[in-house]
Amino acid sequence: MSLVKQLWLIILGLLVLAFGGSLFIGVTSSHDYIEREIRLKNADNANALALTMTQMPKDDVTLELLVSAQFDTGHYRLIELRTPSGELIERRQAEAGIDGVPGWFVDVIDFDVPPGQAGIQDGWRQFATLTLEGQHGFAYRSLWHGTLALAGWFLLAGLISLALAWWLVRGIRRPLQAVISQAQDIAQRRFTTADEPRTRELREVVQAMNRLSTVVGEQLGKEGQRLDALRRRLQHDGVTGALGRTTFLERLGVHLQSQDYRAGGILALIRVAHLAELNERLGYAETDRRLAGLVRTLERLAEDHADGLVGRLNGSDFALLLPGVDDIDDIRHDLHRHLAVWTQDASIPLSLPGALALYGPEDRQSDVLSALDGALADAEAQGQQRLNIVAEKHDRLFTGHAAWRDALQAAMQEGVQLARFPVLDDRGRLLHMESPSRLYLDGQWRNAGIFMPWITRLGLEAELDLSVVEASLKHIVEHGDPVGINLSAASIRDARFVLELQARLQAHPEAATELWLEVPEALAVRELTSLRSFCRELRPLGCRIGLEHVGANVTRIADLHDLGLDYLKFEEGLTTDIENSHEQRGILRGMATLCHSVGMLAIAEGVADPAQVPTLFELGLDGVTGPGVRSATPGDASGQ
Repeated sequence: MSLVKQLWLIILGLLVLAFGGSLFIGVTSSHDYIEREIRLKNADNANALALTMTQMPKDDVTLELLVSAQFDTGHYRLIELRTPSGELIERRQAEAGIDGVPGWFVDVIDFDVPPGQAGIQDGWRQFATLTLEGQHGFAYRSLWHGTLALAGWFLLAGLISLALAWWLVRGIRRPLQAVISQAQDIAQRRFTTADEPRTRELREVVQAMNRLSTVVGEQLGKEGQRLDALRRRLQHDGVTGALGRTTFLERLGVHLQSQDYRAGGILALIRVAHLAELNERLGYAETDRRLAGLVRTLERLAEDHADGLVGRLNGSDFALLLPGVDDIDDIRHDLHRHLAVWTQDASIPLSLPGALALYGPEDRQSDVLSALDGALADAEAQGQQRLNIVAEKHDRLFTGHAAWRDALQAAMQEGVQLARFPVLDDRGRLLHMESPSRLYLDGQWRNAGIFMPWITRLGLEAELDLSVVEASLKHIVEHGDPVGINLSAASIRDARFVLELQARLQAHPEAATELWLEVPEALAVRELTSLRSFCRELRPLGCRIGLEHVGANVTRIADLHDLGLDYLKFEEGLTTDIENSHEQRGILRGMATLCHSVGMLAIAEGVADPAQVPTLFELGLDGVTGPGVRSATPGDASGQ
């Protein structure tokens, strides 16, 4: 089909859509208005007539004469009098008078108007109930004539629009054909001037590009699904879908050692008591189904807190990790509510004792788990769904919302300190400096794991992120090093923050090109529209935009090609044991290939062992960062 024919079909389709939509809206609005007016008219007439009857004698002759007189006016389809017990006193009914309107239109419109009802009093007692329904054939006629008039006007407007469209299509046909010819020449690396082209050539170009896009998209999608299936097989429990014990404990260790908000949060252990007895009573298949349902319940709670994780530590023990959360009483309440559906099952309820504990940046993993094990044992001995809270060992810097707000705002006004962790490429060159924020609180610089939960609770994310941006731009101007900073999801959603960020980057255009902005992976999964808008606004300013802690949603990499992202940072769990795991290396190699296919850099986070650095670059990654990268480069894997 020629381009002109396609344009004509689009124009005709739009005209038909506009006509049909406008006609539908117009008829629907009129229908609703008229129906409402008829309903009110029925009610008003019923009340007026009932009032008249109330004031008149209640003998049969008088009532019959009054009803007949009203009915003979021809304005009513039904007038009916019934006693309070439902016995008929008087009734007049006529056929619906609908003339001059097609039957199909009446069937489509079909005014659904209830009759008006009113009570007739005889002194202090109710004498009867009056039911009255007016003739509304005039409503059908009015709406039918209005529809014809509206259709006539739209037909006239459509003819005028088609005439204008013909004139426009004729005017743009020649330049479109020239563009087609020029595009074909550029594809063949021949930069020639365009002659008058043929429409068939545009169709061939469009078809070829569509085929290319489809094939590439399908390949990327299949590769992402394959990698995700492999990752889940390696890292997740096959029965419930939760993270396996080794993977979960590795993630917990990474959180405790991190320099951002993940360093603090809540860890909960849930035990399925008497699991062996459940297997005997329910059978292994039904027990596995219930355990999988329990994990899905915990995952819903984890999803409410974006970066939450659920793991299976052994056959009966499950763990829930909520980084950046410190309201343990609120989490306990939510957890109790989520688990209630399993403990209140009328058939065979699950006994689900649990324990919760706050963890912090200076905690050791063994100490946290040991305290939870003890609290879990006490909970199991105390009741079916007892949730114990481990006594808090951390000294809070401040007490109460007001004290935290004052301290945080004062610290941000004094300035933000930026830590420095290098991100190196395969030649040991600096890509940028990872710069998590520090705030001076209670006499010393504190990392984000301590204050970020309160930043989030008090809604100060945008204020903190702007302070970090100012500090990073200042550092770039003074030292010239590229800097990578983290932005919170709340700031990305804040239109005012985006405008203020644009203003600061526009004020330092050279420094903006050395700024690397990192946003959470969860934003690309749950709020892709906000992320797309953010990238669209900031890309022209020259800064780099990427996702951090990528891992659980590798299948979404192929969907990010239209965002304009520059890089992805893969979470630490993907680099664990790559020297000994062929499948783990396959996952990383595939993810790096996916990134390169859509024009993004692939960077590994949290590389702790310098010996891993050469292997990571052999797998196709473009950069590495972490404790093992500070002194080690591909040429010097031993470190210092």
